[in-house]
Amino acid sequence: MLERTKIPRNDNNDYTIEMAKLRQNFITTMTGIELHHVSSFSFDPKVLPGNIEHFTGVAQVPIGIAGPLLIHGEHANGEFYVPLATTEGTLVASYNRGMKLFYEAGGIITTVSDDSMQRAPVFVFENAILARNFGEWIDEHFYDIKEQAESTTKTGKLKKIEKFHVGNMMFLRFNFSTGDAAGQNMVGKATWVACNWIMKNNSTIKRYTLSGNIDTDKKYSHLNTLSTRGKRVTAEITIPRKLFIDFMKLPPEAVVKMRYTTTLGAFISGANNNGLHSANAITAIFIATGQDVANIAESSSAIAYAEVTENGDYYYFITLPSLIIATYGGGTGLPTQKECLEILGCYGAGKVYKFAEIIAATVLCGEFSLATAVISGGEWVSSHEKLGRNR
Repeated sequence: MLERTKIPRNDNNDYTIEMAKLRQNFITTMTGIELHHVSSFSFDPKVLPGNIEHFTGVAQVPIGIAGPLLIHGEHANGEFYVPLATTEGTLVASYNRGMKLFYEAGGIITTVSDDSMQRAPVFVFENAILARNFGEWIDEHFYDIKEQAESTTKTGKLKKIEKFHVGNMMFLRFNFSTGDAAGQNMVGKATWVACNWIMKNNSTIKRYTLSGNIDTDKKYSHLNTLSTRGKRVTAEITIPRKLFIDFMKLPPEAVVKMRYTTTLGAFISGANNNGLHSANAITAIFIATGQDVANIAESSSAIAYAEVTENGDYYYFITLPSLIIATYGGGTGLPTQKECLEILGCYGAGKVYKFAEIIAATVLCGEFSLATAVISGGEWVSSHEKLGRNR
């Protein structure tokens, strides 16, 4: 049998420069690779508990700044400079281009319309009748369940429990507001405590699983597009016709016609949105600001719409129905990530809706910039040829 070679670890104090160096040397011994760049970092490893295990070094992703981004929102107001962490050439330039036009047009209006994080247990019964009746029991005991769930958290609030009856099973979706945290762990613990109370007080249940997978954690689902997971936020703008033509060298009707075509393409392909590349901005901001990047699977969902108004102007909006973000907790407090949030004025308590509006506005800029580049064809190719290749 092969003997497994363990990675060095100190059970008493693993978050030190000494332990990081020990693991770096271990990797060099095992692979022959010297970690010159991975080993270069500017913070004390003692800030990392809760964020990573076996800390060995860092991945240095370049950060570019786009802006100014002008927003007139309920929570984000004024000019913002947006940090984007990416290795894709043309990305920062494209968002900057959209921000320039939208600034000239007077700025973007942003609105947060919903806030919800789910954990979705499934309960199994002897038969379908008992499962159906359990749904009625849940409604009758909602406030008891709410009290149990909220006993585990200062900020999480149980808003509602959705019910989905399938055969001898009842799928529940516990919907929470989570303050400035993304909240998956928060609602997991709260729902677990609530489910334990349910099991003790309802004798018809055979068994349950804490997640029946319709919370669709780290996965796209149309259910979350309809019902919201994380923050539901919209960014919208009206661009005067003359400014549009002067800046884009084409009429608004051309972009609207292109939107009809690409929406059809998204429908045919089964894409998670009818926009072009919402994932680009969201991922770049997520990496820069310490978000859970795997949430891009859900957060990149988008609903885009454009029309030419009666007086010939161009009206455009995008709604992000499942934007999962935090301004407190998780990776947001790490040194680099905290700095990037501070650039936006979004670090700490009471800032998550502001952050959501900035992200949505940034996405809108990039969607418009890419759409107009795609229409011209040559501009799309030439910009990537100029900025998107290593020479």
